[in-house]
Amino acid sequence: MNRLANETSPYLRQHASNPVDWYPWGPEAFAAAAERHVPILLSVGYSACHWCHVMAHECFEDVETAEVMNRLFVNIKVDREERPDVDSIYMDAVQAMTGRGGWPMTVFLTPTGEPFFGGTYYPRPQFVQLMEAVAEVWRNRPADVQQNVTALGEALRRSATLQPTADLPGMPFVDRALDHLAQAFDREWGGFGSAPKFPSTMSLDLVARTIVTGAGPAVSTDPAADLTGLLTDILTTSLDAMASGGIYDHIGGGFARYSVDERWLVPHFEKMLYDQALMVRLYTHAALALGEARYRQVVEETIGDVMRELRHPDGGFYSAEDADSPDDNGHGHEGLFHTWTVDELRATLGPDADAALDWYEFTAAGNFEGRTIPSRLNHRGRIERPAHIEAARVRLLAARTQRPHPGLDDKVLTEWNALMLSSLCEAAAGFDRPDWAAAAVANGEFLLANLKRPDGRWHRSWHADGSPPARHDALAADHAALIDAFTRLGELTGKVSWLDEACRVADVMLDHFWDPGQGGLFTSPDDGEKLITRQKDLLDNATPSANSSAAWALYRLAALTGEARYANHADQILRLLARAIPQAPSAFSQALAAVALRSAGTTEIVITGDRPDLLAEVRRRWLPDAVLAWGEQGDGPLWAGRDDGLAFVCHDRVCNLPVATVEALAGQLEDLR
Repeated sequence: MNRLANETSPYLRQHASNPVDWYPWGPEAFAAAAERHVPILLSVGYSACHWCHVMAHECFEDVETAEVMNRLFVNIKVDREERPDVDSIYMDAVQAMTGRGGWPMTVFLTPTGEPFFGGTYYPRPQFVQLMEAVAEVWRNRPADVQQNVTALGEALRRSATLQPTADLPGMPFVDRALDHLAQAFDREWGGFGSAPKFPSTMSLDLVARTIVTGAGPAVSTDPAADLTGLLTDILTTSLDAMASGGIYDHIGGGFARYSVDERWLVPHFEKMLYDQALMVRLYTHAALALGEARYRQVVEETIGDVMRELRHPDGGFYSAEDADSPDDNGHGHEGLFHTWTVDELRATLGPDADAALDWYEFTAAGNFEGRTIPSRLNHRGRIERPAHIEAARVRLLAARTQRPHPGLDDKVLTEWNALMLSSLCEAAAGFDRPDWAAAAVANGEFLLANLKRPDGRWHRSWHADGSPPARHDALAADHAALIDAFTRLGELTGKVSWLDEACRVADVMLDHFWDPGQGGLFTSPDDGEKLITRQKDLLDNATPSANSSAAWALYRLAALTGEARYANHADQILRLLARAIPQAPSAFSQALAAVALRSAGTTEIVITGDRPDLLAEVRRRWLPDAVLAWGEQGDGPLWAGRDDGLAFVCHDRVCNLPVATVEALAGQLEDLR
């Protein structure tokens, strides 16, 4: 066993028995490289990554390859999910060198951490050749190494040197992004661009909010065009195609990370908590905005999958399920758990099999390596199951549960849990699900009990087997997601204590991550580990960027508390992002939602006294620009001078007349659209 045996990350522990002399990230590894005067070989991945497993089997488990690694380098293994700050720096370096990125990531560093060469996956022969070549350059061509170090260092510092604009970005920024999305829209299969296809949840959510609040003029050059119709087509085509394809788990619910084809049929089968969180948010918004029951079904099944497969007994949510699961001989195969043969399905369902084979579009040849991924591609959008198919699905799920399961990454990450918590709050309120509300409260309490430090600071990662269980400083993205999660938990429960927690997190974030020069948030805290550069997380990737999330969350928190400081910092974040948005509008969809909120102004809804009927009337709608105060009265201006038993609908603190009936409240809410 190597040093990784002492780590809590399941991904790192997967490599604990490698013949590679792995170090975890830390000063011990850098000191060893300096003492030996050899480069560092940094390998970054995550537990649900299929190609990470492939490279591990080909290279890191191979004794001869490990001998080369140990002889020429000090080898560091990093879980990118635990240390996204480390991952981001070196991924930027790899992309600067190669024009692309991905995992597993392989980067060669100086003993002080500066990158000078890197790439992604390497088969064993090429990997051995590469290591020998890098070692030769290190020994004999130090000037070439230094040239690369200097050039890459400049690239890595760009996010920290971005200058803000004088003016806030306005709705023309949103309009240009929508125009960009409309041009990239795949009219046949939904989504944007070509294969491989990712769900683009933040971009689709921007489309959804524009349908609800009103389309911008730049989406079409034709003044007679039905802009809402165009955006609705983008949204529904994409949501229906994803929910009908193999990227969606038709037996158990939930989504795989992405599709390798343009039709959403064949996924990489890993299930990530953050994808479930963002998909639940998107389909909840669509269900409430469009009144489509099939989207509610997707929400219910996805949350059901998270509760069944990714929930710690005390309320935290695990990180991911692997793509691979073992066969009868213990060999891992991608998608084996989620796919079926005709014979397997017949053995499970007996005389009821024919209807299920037809519903899930089985063929004798299959659609994935001789097996079948259940789908509804030929019946897109028709996913609401009749009773006999639902009965068959339940039996198939029970049979599948008896199979060897994919590997489970059972660490609990603050950011991803907060994303799931926010979505769970919205779904629980929108669909009146007290069981989801209880799960949301349990998750919030888990985070407070296990990830929050006694001094009010936060950890990023927790694992039950760790000593201590919680490790690593929380980053800006963790704090931004927590602010939104605790704010929404306050809106869900009517408890002031959750808003107080949101304020405490916001204060810590602004005290320790804020850039007083250019504005915006650094990824890491001012008193955290000193990496080779202090970056800013600006662009949305698989999850919303820290700065985009923070702007959105701070505007909403300011509206509920009356604390102008939060909104002022959100303004500064948007001024910083305004410099970068025009270069890649679709990479800033979460920020553009904040731009739209800032431009439209916030709607504040206050319900006083015990009026569950008025509360239900608000919750049956998706109101993207609204915040809701009810239940316990806080100290903020929203509650000042309010009589009991009424609903108050205000816009930027200018209020309509209070109303006492559901009908009158419905009229005021309809006027918001």
